[in-house]
Amino acid sequence: MEIPRNTLKAALARGQTQIGCWLSMASPAATEICAGAGYDWLLIDMEHAPNDLPDLHRHLLAASAYPAHPVVRPPVHDPIWIKRLLDIGAQTLLLPMIESAQAAREAVAASRYPPRGSRGVSTNSRANRYGRVDDWFGQADGETCVLVQIESRAGVEALDAIAATDGIDGVFIGPQDLAASYGHLGDPAAPEVQAVMADVVARVRAAGKAAGILAFAEADAKRWIAAGATFVAVTSDQFLLSRESAAVARRFRD
Repeated sequence: MEIPRNTLKAALARGQTQIGCWLSMASPAATEICAGAGYDWLLIDMEHAPNDLPDLHRHLLAASAYPAHPVVRPPVHDPIWIKRLLDIGAQTLLLPMIESAQAAREAVAASRYPPRGSRGVSTNSRANRYGRVDDWFGQADGETCVLVQIESRAGVEALDAIAATDGIDGVFIGPQDLAASYGHLGDPAAPEVQAVMADVVARVRAAGKAAGILAFAEADAKRWIAAGATFVAVTSDQFLLSRESAAVARRFRD
């Protein structure tokens, strides 16, 4: 049996823009609906959403019938979390609050089998189709994608070293935490924050890595894509439901 191919990793390596949807509702039904909507990738959130490991399994199953590639964000960039998420079948991880090259190196090591890294070895998991993938250990590392989040002043200061880390496929900006770190809590539109984010995108691209960002306003998303961001989360399940449900109610109230 062949290994599942990581379509997002391949697209980012080609420099191809990938549009994503953030999933925070902890609902496999919402995951399945969004998976079939035409997005290139989906972010299944475990940091700011009430998802645990069994929930993640259900989300991955719900998305598996569609081409949208599932990305998982664990609550922390911890080797145990990384191991468990990879074993359950996640091929792409978005790791929060990376603030040093050492943290980036440790994240990559946790996602790679020995001798290239320190990932724990299992011969029978959902990732390798329960032992049915031919040459699993020869192929697994090549289909694993590690994306890291820059969302603090410390992360920006260490950005060049983080982006230069071998095995890091892309760097994703967390606008809200980044704004808070620069003293603009709740205001990522502040000129200082916007300038920092533009600088991050440029430096990541200069390092030859994919740059990503969360931008739910359509004009912002298009502006960041024009600036060189290649993986952009343009909406979320919660955002769509809260916005559209309120819009319908207003139309009838009016």
